This record gives sequence, structure tokens and C-alpha cells, in this order.
Amino acid sequence: MQLSIPVDGGTLAADDSGGDGPPVVLVHAGWTDRSSWAGVTERLAGRYRIVSYDTRGFGASPPPQAPYTQLSDLETVLDHFGMPRAILVGHSGGGGTTIGLALAQPERVSALVLLAPGVQDYPWPMDDPYNAEFMALASEGDRAGVADLALRTWAAADPDVTARAQIESAVAGIFAQGDFEQPDPPAYARLAEITAPAVVVLGDLEYPMVARCAGSIADRIPGCRRVRAPGADHLIPLRAPGLVADLVTGQAC
Repeated sequence: MQLSIPVDGGTLAADDSGGDGPPVVLVHAGWTDRSSWAGVTERLAGRYRIVSYDTRGFGASPPPQAPYTQLSDLETVLDHFGMPRAILVGHSGGGGTTIGLALAQPERVSALVLLAPGVQDYPWPMDDPYNAEFMALASEGDRAGVADLALRTWAAADPDVTARAQIESAVAGIFAQGDFEQPDPPAYARLAEITAPAVVVLGDLEYPMVARCAGSIADRIPGCRRVRAPGADHLIPLRAPGLVADLVTGQAC
């Protein structure tokens, strides 16, 4: 069922499978939208109540019109659907959002499935070639250039039609953000406080900067498991939906 969730200064487009199965909330990456979860949701259908949503300006969600944080929007989504506790699956920056909830409201997180996760306050190397090229292209408003860079970086396994659609949708979202998104509370130095069972998934073809961040996150979360996604790049929900679904099922047991 497709829904529109009211948030401060806007709305979020969301899908809710309904049902009385264990609740699962899917939080997409900054280079995808909620449609990236299609292969995962079809494998979990009928066994779980699955909610996914487009962050502001991405997919079918309109651009932000007021200051907000990704964490506050995730909290609003859980409240809207009456979910006191859920398995959270977060991809890339969406993984950072789910980590933020696990720190802010640990009682609401039964498990974390983190796909190539990143957190905003990780010491990202701004001299990394990707960062330098992205900033140059973005400052020029070169959307086609940003999309091509993203495909080379995040879709190294196969820049196919599906990957390109996700990337191009995300580029539109990125340029629609303005200055409204505010940083979530610091999380990197607090990862040792996470009590929820957690697993970090990393593809063989992940961009090195992100692979280092994800590995550091896994090192800092107590008891965190590491899982390899053979042949996958950054777009893990597209490349390995069966693996992601299996990990959700394992966390629900």
C-alpha cells in the first residue's frame, strides 16, 4: 500500500506491506530510492510487515521545505506506522540513519542489517579522488557529470539500466536538497554503545573509501558480524537481494 507520511515541512512517500509479521523498515542509500528494495521485499513478502520510504527529494517524496534530519524522519515513520520496535535495514547513508536510531532509542531497534554503511561524522578523507571530483561537478551544477561519476564509482559491477535509473533519480534528489538537511547527532564515537544485534554487508567491488568506513563501523559495534556480498558493488540491494532477505530472516529468528 502506497502512502504519504506527513513530516515537518513536507511529506514522505512510503510503502507498507501490512500484515502482522515482524516489522522491518528499509532505509535507502543516498544514491538510490525506495524502489531499490523491490527484490528484497518480494523475497520477504507474506512473512514480514515491510515498510520502506523515500527520503526527502528522492523518488516520489517532494523536496524539503523546512530544516530536518534523517533521524527525525525515521522516527516519524516508525511513529506513523505504530511500530514500537523493528528490524532496521539501512543502506549506505541510510545505514547511518538506522545507527542513529539504535543509539538514540535502542528499545526501538531489534536488529540492524547494515549494507555498506556510513555515518556522517566518520572522518571522510576529503582529498579522496571521488570527493574532489564530485565537489567540482556539483559546484558547476553538472548533473550528467555527477551521474556518470556515480555510475563509475557505485555501479562498478554493472552500470546497467536499473543502476542508471537509481543513480539518475538520486542525482535529481541531491540537487533538490538545498540547505534544509541538518546533520544527525554524532554517532561514530558512540558505536560501542549499540546493543542491538548487527551485521555489516560489504561487496567485493565496493569503493575503497566506503569499504574502509564500513569496516571501521563493524569493528566498533560490539559483536557485529561481517558478511561478504560476492561480486557486488555499492548497490547491494540490486546485486544481492536474496542475501539481504536471508540476513533479515536470520536476524528475526
